[in-house]
Amino acid sequence: MKYGNITIEKKDFVYLKSILKVAGFDNNRETRDSLQKLESELQTAIVVDEQEMPEDVIRFNSKISLNIDGNQKFEVQLVKPALKDLEKNRISILTPMGSALIGYAKGDQLMWKFPNGLKKITILEVAHDNLYAKERLAV
Repeated sequence: MKYGNITIEKKDFVYLKSILKVAGFDNNRETRDSLQKLESELQTAIVVDEQEMPEDVIRFNSKISLNIDGNQKFEVQLVKPALKDLEKNRISILTPMGSALIGYAKGDQLMWKFPNGLKKITILEVAHDNLYAKERLAV
């Protein structure tokens, strides 16, 4: 792992801690297990102010290019639950994939248990998008 532990912006850390309290009651075992693993990672996370956040770290609204098991390339955007949209490749932090990615950086590799088994994820690219500002303008 590039920075030793996952790196989280302070406001996202607070949001994640509060949402995980509610999400822990999810009926789907795989989702619940992924969220418990994220909660465990948050205990040792590097928490920083927005201006200290490295540009290559995945956070809310990040657009991520990744490879799964060396043969499946995906591009997704990590969003808060209310903004998920599979047609636009926006995945919620509350999904196994979303909870696996937050706080990791470009070049990191991780193993994560998904509904169809353990998968190796390689993060190829990380870009940031101010999705919330765009959503507000669209209203």
